[in-house]
Amino acid sequence: MAKRGKKYDESINLIDREELYDADKAIELVQETAKAKFDETIELAIKLGVDPRHADQQVRGAIVLPHGTGKTRKVLVFAKGDKAKEAEAAGADYVGSDEYLEKIQKENWFEFDVVVATPDMMGVVGRLGRVLGPKGLMPNPKSGTVTFDVEKAVNDIKAGKVEYRVDKTSIVHVPIGKKSFGTEKLKENFDALMGALIKAKPAAAKGKYLRSVVISSTMGPGIKINGQKLMDR
Repeated sequence: MAKRGKKYDESINLIDREELYDADKAIELVQETAKAKFDETIELAIKLGVDPRHADQQVRGAIVLPHGTGKTRKVLVFAKGDKAKEAEAAGADYVGSDEYLEKIQKENWFEFDVVVATPDMMGVVGRLGRVLGPKGLMPNPKSGTVTFDVEKAVNDIKAGKVEYRVDKTSIVHVPIGKKSFGTEKLKENFDALMGALIKAKPAAAKGKYLRSVVISSTMGPGIKINGQKLMDR
């Protein structure tokens, strides 16, 4: 087992690994345990009571966090004509069509964080499925990244829109900001995200929905949150 650093050990001593904390207390603690010299990202790992192998138990969507994520995301838009101009005006970092298809295929170029496409461009983008899919970059109507309203899509992403998607192990991983945000902003982002996740509960999901909710900073230990209290709000 890898030896943990002194700062990590100090952080561990601040929390009870077995306790289920109220969300507010956990958010305060996660900032105390973020001891790195850089501005650590605060992340959630939520284990859901769903079986992602079944289409009717998929949990996927997107939400614009009230205070963003603290990270400026680069947006690639596949569009033509007026829609390409609209994307450029909205502040997209890269806008085009076949030239970006070739750049990704031939140069293994991935200088972007999100891909948006107009529906008529999905024939082109579909050819990148094998490389974009595994990286979680494939545009999808459910997350608002396949749309003719490219201005809104780009604006939302730049404003701090995050996508959430349950993985094969039934866990959703989402950032909710930076340590420097402070308690109030992190709480508001947390509440917005958890509200969206609870609302997205599939009708086919049986039993306990929020199996575990863990908050942590980039370098800090995980802090368990009482998920049942969140469901009862």
